Amino acid sequence: MRLLVIIPAYNEEMNIENVVENLRENYPQYDYVVINDGSTDRTSQICHEKGYNIVDLPINLGLAGAFKTGMKYAYRYDYDMAIQLDADGQHNPKYIAIMAEEMGKGYDIILGSRFKTEKKPFTPRMLGSRLISLAIRVSTGRKITDPTAGMRMYNKKMIQEFATHINYGPEPDTISFLVKQGASVHGIQVEMEERKGGVSYLNLPRSVMYMTRMLLSILFIQNFRKRDI
Repeated sequence: MRLLVIIPAYNEEMNIENVVENLRENYPQYDYVVINDGSTDRTSQICHEKGYNIVDLPINLGLAGAFKTGMKYAYRYDYDMAIQLDADGQHNPKYIAIMAEEMGKGYDIILGSRFKTEKKPFTPRMLGSRLISLAIRVSTGRKITDPTAGMRMYNKKMIQEFATHINYGPEPDTISFLVKQGASVHGIQVEMEERKGGVSYLNLPRSVMYMTRMLLSILFIQNFRKRDI
């Protein structure tokens, strides 16, 4: 089973080398591709200097565009599984093997959840996560404990779905939509690392906007999408 690690990267010059070198040195059994999402810093330069496998996007398309590029790459080169690994170093590759093993049981999507067996804290930061989990449960009947975590693995059918159809982003509303369409989803407990450098784009105003957009999409907009998979 061939597995591709997709690493979307936007202005991650402080982290990208550590992320890729960790993969190359400790997990050489996995193929990877860095999707440079129009970075304005040295992200692309570092990858080219180090000889990393990289696709350079000429402009910033955002996470959805970068991820879809990675899925198109996986589809073109006929991978059996693909997983998103963030370029900030928060996703630990040690869980890839466990997620792949679970996927071998017949699931379409495996989620790396921080709260599969651990309790979700009652903090303002987790309020949005709780609301999105509730919205998914109301609209699909499924309990997704960590809907905003980005460490997700997809099987071959999902790779084709993302690669050949528009309006699919690596977001909770997409997971909700795919569940409604019959995709099987399973989560495993993972631990996230702290960002090693740089600053997350999700500040407080953006976080509120993100949460609002996800809730509206899950509860209302997704009801108007028609797609049988």
